[in-house]
Amino acid sequence: MKPRILLVGSQGYLGSRLTDYFQSMDYECTGTDVGFFQYGALYQPQPVRFLGKSAQEITQKDIQGHDVVIQLAGISNDPFGNLDPKRIYDPTRDYARKIAEICKNLGVRYIFPSSCSVYGIGEGQLNEEGPTNPQTGYSLNKIQIEQNLAQLADQDFSPIALRLATVFGCSPRIRFDVVINMLCGMAVTQRKIVLNSNGEAWRPHLYIEDVCEAMRCCVDWDYRDGKLLVLNVGRNDNNWRIIDIARLIQEQIEGCELSFLNQQPTSDANELVKDRKVQDGVDKRTYQVNFDRIHKVLPGFTTKWNVEAGVKQLIEDLKRWQLDDIKFRQRDFYRLQQVEHLLNTQQIKF
Repeated sequence: MKPRILLVGSQGYLGSRLTDYFQSMDYECTGTDVGFFQYGALYQPQPVRFLGKSAQEITQKDIQGHDVVIQLAGISNDPFGNLDPKRIYDPTRDYARKIAEICKNLGVRYIFPSSCSVYGIGEGQLNEEGPTNPQTGYSLNKIQIEQNLAQLADQDFSPIALRLATVFGCSPRIRFDVVINMLCGMAVTQRKIVLNSNGEAWRPHLYIEDVCEAMRCCVDWDYRDGKLLVLNVGRNDNNWRIIDIARLIQEQIEGCELSFLNQQPTSDANELVKDRKVQDGVDKRTYQVNFDRIHKVLPGFTTKWNVEAGVKQLIEDLKRWQLDDIKFRQRDFYRLQQVEHLLNTQQIKF
């Protein structure tokens, strides 16, 4: 019998793809989500049993009957104007811990998608044993949740934290505010790529189907070592400079131009591609990551997609779903802009 999975945050970029993925393989899935991004759909995901609760509202009754919880819900992207990061991220830390505590009490396994952004700035290929250097409230929040899980872990509770490289690839609720998705979206809809930095920063990248495989392998694995297991998820040859990815994408689209945001006239359209953490055309967040451990430790897991193959597939998918410039600029596909809209219209508050 396949494990029964509760995905907390099922209407996001990863959640909507994971529910489709697991259900296509006959896993029994339940989703729940607060609904911030429910209308930002490139195409409609398959129906899933849905609780309709926010992560803060999850109770023991909701988790009972499941074998695994995947804790996807959280606030991503910052900064949010002058708001105190603690007001934004402390609730995420609190409900992640509460859900983990319920899982521990019920004997339910817990998987937390963390982020390689916790490394922030570093030399060489960074691994799970080395120091972290978070540069944003978002990355610090990931580390804090990992720390809470490490404290909760014991012989009866063995959580897994998957530090994902920067994910790209198609999903029902795709994000266009992650680098490869954004650059491919520009190229397909406008035949031009605008970089918001000089492109010299290094990043590790991860195709979304490899994320799904990593999650499936964790779900199927009855890990019980009595401590938090931290795994970087990706592949070593997917550490790329942004400028090199931009040139790769440019080659895939005939007549595509490449330029830099600081060379462009100011416009509302450019606000979607602008990264507020990039100052004077330089992105100080630059790091490469080592992914040896996951391929040695996680049973059955292998990464199948390199950057070149993933970019080619993403461009094909965007064309198949007839992405146009209007759709590409839809606010719901950009996390920071959508959350700020909900905040400014008093639909949410921090």
